[in-house]
Amino acid sequence: MASNLVKEFTEDNFETEVLQRPGMVVVDFWAEWCGPCRRLTPIIEELAEEYAGRITVGKLNVDGAQRIAGQYGILSIPTLAFFVDGKPVDQMVGLHPKDVIKKKIEELIV
Repeated sequence: MASNLVKEFTEDNFETEVLQRPGMVVVDFWAEWCGPCRRLTPIIEELAEEYAGRITVGKLNVDGAQRIAGQYGILSIPTLAFFVDGKPVDQMVGLHPKDVIKKKIEELIV
C-alpha cells in the first residue's frame, strides 16, 4: 500500500482496529483481482491523508477475510463500510467519486 495512513485490516486485527476503535473507521472491502477496487485505491489514500487524525481508513482484502465479509453482508466489491464506535452505520457499494464519498463521511463523522 502506498500510503502509510491507510491501515491494512485482517481477520486477526479487525476486532481491535475496527470494532474497538473509537470514532469513525472506513473499511474498503476489496480484492487484488478487482479492477474497480484498484481504481478506488488512490481515492482511499487521498481520503486517509485529508482526514488524518479525524478518522481511520483501511482496506480489508476479502480473499483473506471471507468470514468478516460474510458477517457484514459484503456481496460486491468494492464496498466501503462505515463504522462509528465499532458499529456498522452505513455502506457504499461500487466505485464512487471522491466527492460522493467525502459527503458520506461528513454526514456520518462524529
